[in-house]
Amino acid sequence: MSKTSLPVPPLKWLRVTVNPNDVFINCPFDESYDGFLYAICFTILYCGFVPRSALESTDAGIVRIEKINSIIEQSNFGIHDLSFTHLDPHNQLPRFNMPFELGLFLGCRRFGGKAHADKRTLIFVSQPYEYQQFISDIAGQDVHVHHGQPNHAVEELRDWLSNHDGTNPLPGHSRIWEAYQTFKRYAPLEKPTFRDYNYSVLEWLSHFR
Repeated sequence: MSKTSLPVPPLKWLRVTVNPNDVFINCPFDESYDGFLYAICFTILYCGFVPRSALESTDAGIVRIEKINSIIEQSNFGIHDLSFTHLDPHNQLPRFNMPFELGLFLGCRRFGGKAHADKRTLIFVSQPYEYQQFISDIAGQDVHVHHGQPNHAVEELRDWLSNHDGTNPLPGHSRIWEAYQTFKRYAPLEKPTFRDYNYSVLEWLSHFR
């Protein structure tokens, strides 16, 4: 598999190996987050990595948590945005999916043996120290702040990937952001699926980068 080709989910009974360029995206599945998700996926692909998400497969025969566990097993990197862990205006309950999946990823690294010991984690929040109000156990982690702005997320993500990419220097975040804005103008997509969006980005990059 080439560095930027999209993965095919493995058969369940095959031994799972960690793909060094797969990046698990743990984020809210909410229309208000689409601007972040699209920018994050574009950045990952532009830098030569492979975005992974539970959104990549809609097989109703697979329990969602098992799908997430499988992707976590396969992914060397994990991006976890905790900025949407707030009270839902309708039921006044917090959304714990993102902290829960962060725990799964960290647990896989800690208890998964040698194959998972080198997993790398990026934690996003929207404001400094806000996570201490709902998940203080990660206070010792290097938490990144995007201030609720996709362009800041792109900058933080690019720099984080650059620290862990041992092959070629990555393009600067300004170049990536400009390319993303150009992609949105010349390759508009209306509510694409996760896989369709990523294929479109790869196709566009193959012609215009």
